[in-house]
Amino acid sequence: MKVDRRSFLGLGLGAAAGVAVTPATWKLMDDSSIWTQNWPWTPVPPDGEVTFDETICSLCSGHCGISVRKIDGRPVKIEGTKGHPINDGGVCLHGLSALQYLHDPSRVKSPMIKIDGTWKKATWEEALAHAAKALGDIRKAGKANAIACITENDRGTVPGLFKRLTTVLGSNNYYTMDTMGKTWSSTIEAINGVKADVGFDLKNSDLILSFGTGFIEGWGSPVYNFQVNAQRKTIGAKLIQVEARLSNTAAAADTWVPAKPGTEADLALALCGVLITTGRYDKKAIQNDAAFKAFAKMVQDQYAPAKMARITGIDVATIQKLAMAFADAKKPIAIAGKGKGDAAGNTREFAAVYALNCLAGNINAPGGLWLMEKDPGEVWPSIEMDAMATKGITQTKLVGTDSVDNFMAMVTASAKNPVEALLVYNANPCYTLKNAKAVTEAVKKIPFVISFSSYMDETTQLANVVLPSHMFLERREDLPLLGPVPLDITALSQPMIAPLFDTRHPGDSVLSLATAMEGSVAASFPWETYDACLEAVKAPVWETLSENGAVVKESVTLVKNTSGMDFSSLLNDAVAIAAGGDEASYPLVLIPVDNIRLTGGIAASPFAVKTVSDTVIKGADSFVEINPDTADQLRLSQGDEVLVTTPVGSATVKVNLFDGIMPGVVAMAQGLGHAMAENPYVGGKGVNVNELVGPVMDAISGLDAAWGIRAKISRV
Repeated sequence: MKVDRRSFLGLGLGAAAGVAVTPATWKLMDDSSIWTQNWPWTPVPPDGEVTFDETICSLCSGHCGISVRKIDGRPVKIEGTKGHPINDGGVCLHGLSALQYLHDPSRVKSPMIKIDGTWKKATWEEALAHAAKALGDIRKAGKANAIACITENDRGTVPGLFKRLTTVLGSNNYYTMDTMGKTWSSTIEAINGVKADVGFDLKNSDLILSFGTGFIEGWGSPVYNFQVNAQRKTIGAKLIQVEARLSNTAAAADTWVPAKPGTEADLALALCGVLITTGRYDKKAIQNDAAFKAFAKMVQDQYAPAKMARITGIDVATIQKLAMAFADAKKPIAIAGKGKGDAAGNTREFAAVYALNCLAGNINAPGGLWLMEKDPGEVWPSIEMDAMATKGITQTKLVGTDSVDNFMAMVTASAKNPVEALLVYNANPCYTLKNAKAVTEAVKKIPFVISFSSYMDETTQLANVVLPSHMFLERREDLPLLGPVPLDITALSQPMIAPLFDTRHPGDSVLSLATAMEGSVAASFPWETYDACLEAVKAPVWETLSENGAVVKESVTLVKNTSGMDFSSLLNDAVAIAAGGDEASYPLVLIPVDNIRLTGGIAASPFAVKTVSDTVIKGADSFVEINPDTADQLRLSQGDEVLVTTPVGSATVKVNLFDGIMPGVVAMAQGLGHAMAENPYVGGKGVNVNELVGPVMDAISGLDAAWGIRAKISRV
């Protein structure tokens, strides 16, 4: 067999990727840690009774079951829970090192009030009174709708309490962070006219066609996907990865298809055209003949392989081969959502990928894409609205869509700030949103910010009051599954240790704040504690949830696919790379990439950071990946210090030559550059790539759809 340079690179990089995701690495680390504990100079905690307690990890959307080993009640180790439907004994690097988040140096250890720009430690009574007065003054001034709230997501009783508080204060400005899931839901609603969650039945698929997803970089439910990846190699299922860079996912795939970034929708539509032209699609799936004929004509005329070869950089033969591989599979599935899926993405791409699944006839079918109506099993009592709340809630929402990006852009553009107060829970928009420096300036414009964070992150640093939360190992909470898995699961996390600091459960913080505000606000929260609220609101499922630790609904309610291939309104608008810049001034394209060893809004643990390759971060220096051919044109060598400049910002980084990235494209890892001075392990290390890229609002969803930005590189 001939092994050319490209095959050799794929083999070598694939082997490196395999080491990154295999459990062998973690087993060796575990053996090493046991071995080093026998060194005489290593301090060893006293022996005691060994127990195991189970809870749920909420560090990402996967919500894996974890087992916590304790000695005399002190947590000392975390493992995956065997038999759990999501991770079945597996655990990722971040779940494995979650105990480090308990003792993170950046934890907020007590309520804080900022006075004249300086943080002052406060009692809970003082902090709550200060926050309640500020919110009360805004309401009395007739500006209730100038109060806004941002949470990570809207699932479960804790986000439900924040949404309820926002409403009873008199504001309809409740927002959740923009993610892949929101774009998928928006796309399905635009096509089928119904609201639905999506689930990808990857375990039962025999071919996964991935359009830029970080399938084993943390996309969706990471450990679930690790196990799918291991299983597919056993049963012979195939993975085809389409993206501009040889990521771990691409290296582990059976086929890597390098495509120009941002052309995924064009490729998906070209594949649709080939399937229709050759008659290799499921005729029974077509419900609207007129709409299908219009769609067929469009993809055959406008997205012919010869045309798309020039746009995508993929030759005609490869496009046709991909289409036939998809058609020949018994249970193929196409998936989309860049990287880990923490960003939204553009509707055109998601609609094109959905069209592929429709042609395969796999909607609501084993191994296919499921449209689900998840039942939260909640009963909330009615809300009492006083005159101030009634007046405020009737006013127009500050941003028409549920988009935090749009919300921040509105604040930035407003000469007279329409936002008087902002509540932030479990979200860090000043770090995770694109054009992060502009977002930071927008938050600075808001007169009063209340943070409910466990950590002094970038957004919390700008707050006026911090009402610190227990971290997830210190609290009980219902956690509905967020990852795109075709299961409807609500799990119950349990405290593994008594709170280490003067923090509170975020649910109790909301209840205490409502009580401090008195009147109808307090009356709308009739529970004395969060635990009482949880039990009452979850009454329909509480018996099962409390006894079994989870409610797993075997028969998922499916939303009928009624598209009939009518995508006419979703496929017209091609999304720009990012706002501003032109090819002449900025000849390169910078793309942010995800790394399984790094996290998003919350900084990665010291252990996780230590495992990151020194070609991503070394000391305090970030690296930019450049193809050697591109580097030759720029006369750059490995390790050179350069200035990466975009229309949004610039940063000094070092060069990492990487054959696995397309010429003309450069990449930087997300999850670095945290401005957290309290945490020397992650603070000040590297560059936050979100300070270099800018958002582009999708015309249909209103969410950020940008996938990169024009850039240039020069020597320092």
